[in-house]
Amino acid sequence: MPWKQAMQEEIQALHDNGTWTLVTYHSSMNLVSSRWVYKIKRRADGSVERYKARLVALGFTQQEGIDYSETFSPVIKPTTVRLVLTIAISNGRSLHQLDVHNAFLNGILQEEVYMDQPPGFVHSDFPTHVCRLHKSLYGLKQAPRAWYKRLSDFLLSIGFQASKADTSLFILFYGGGLFYLLVYVEDILLTRSNSELLHKLINLLSSEFKLRDLGMVHYFLGIEVKPTFMGILLSQQKYATDIISRAGMSSCKPVDTPSSPSSALTTQSGAPYSDSTKYRQIVGALQYLTFTRPDICYAVNKVCQFMHAPTKDHWAAVKRILRYLQATKSYGLHVTQGSPLSFHGFTDVDWAGSVDDRKSTGGYLVYLGNTPISWKYGKQRTVARSSTEAEYKALADGTAEILWLRSLLSELQLSSPPMTTLWCDNLRATFLSVNLVFHARTKHVEVDYHFVRDRVAKKEIQVRFISSKDN
Repeated sequence: MPWKQAMQEEIQALHDNGTWTLVTYHSSMNLVSSRWVYKIKRRADGSVERYKARLVALGFTQQEGIDYSETFSPVIKPTTVRLVLTIAISNGRSLHQLDVHNAFLNGILQEEVYMDQPPGFVHSDFPTHVCRLHKSLYGLKQAPRAWYKRLSDFLLSIGFQASKADTSLFILFYGGGLFYLLVYVEDILLTRSNSELLHKLINLLSSEFKLRDLGMVHYFLGIEVKPTFMGILLSQQKYATDIISRAGMSSCKPVDTPSSPSSALTTQSGAPYSDSTKYRQIVGALQYLTFTRPDICYAVNKVCQFMHAPTKDHWAAVKRILRYLQATKSYGLHVTQGSPLSFHGFTDVDWAGSVDDRKSTGGYLVYLGNTPISWKYGKQRTVARSSTEAEYKALADGTAEILWLRSLLSELQLSSPPMTTLWCDNLRATFLSVNLVFHARTKHVEVDYHFVRDRVAKKEIQVRFISSKDN
């Protein structure tokens, strides 16, 4: 049986890694249970790559202050991934993919953690003993932190520098070459400028961790990386197909838009939907699909606002998104080469669009050259008393994102033009960004005003008008 063999391989890896030692049980110990989790790893074309069994600790039985303290997950920001990919393609760099085998098992625990012996693998000579964990295990609350610390400490020791803008991005200047390393839990992306130096670096990493060199990147985080004549296409076609299938809509009729402009969803729209769990699962999956699909970002944000109590009308809106995906499954994000490494962005707002609380929904879209790399659409925190106020808040959000991107670009030893253009379809908000006189007395608007106005005065941002039709 493939699963039994996979379990044996997992247990052997745990023993080889020195993950635990068996000790005598004491009543003062807080025992953590464990279970087996099974997964079929598939290739980009859907074929089976391997069967994987993983021993997972039931971390919810841990007690804060006793067997764990700080927790966090080392996850690279999607914007950083898109930015680095765009830079790599524009500069003719190739992308290499690595996979750390049982990544979390490399983390060294600082706390005393005790666990029952794994189900089906109780030691015959010591059946009442328990496992004293020395290395982290999947499911433990501190496992991501322990793995990240072990990896980052090693990378820093061999000359990498950690990015201040994104802690999961590491930069190395080595032998005249420049390397960018992205970490997403156990998956690693490396950009290379020199093949010989790349292999030296991989050998160095292999001396510390058990790695699988997957070669040129083709399937990363569920995203297909397809080479094109002008660059690469980032596609989540398989993922979108799976979502449609899970919703039972594989044969649904496609539509041309992800949402209907004539329908205004509210918390009271329609009767309660009977399967709220299914609603949350599908909408949660759609959120990850926005990694390469800015065209559905607004529609997905709308249906996310009703996850606490979905209705039939809300589910109908989700089905509309799925029908749109049925027609556009092959769509993706085209990262093109040869475009200048300069930023420009667009902002827009649906003023007072929420019928429930009359808050506005605003967003921005930022390009690096010809490639969109950052986008966001969400409900604003406060009620805007005018469209100008709402548009100006969106300008402030777009400005903050561009400044963060510029700082990240400078850490990558690249420069962009000193002034970035931000396009806005509201003339009064555009004039307000350069007008020294401000008459409003709303404090939160005044903060946004001074923030954007300061950046415009420093000639870091240039706000320009664009018609709503073009925007």
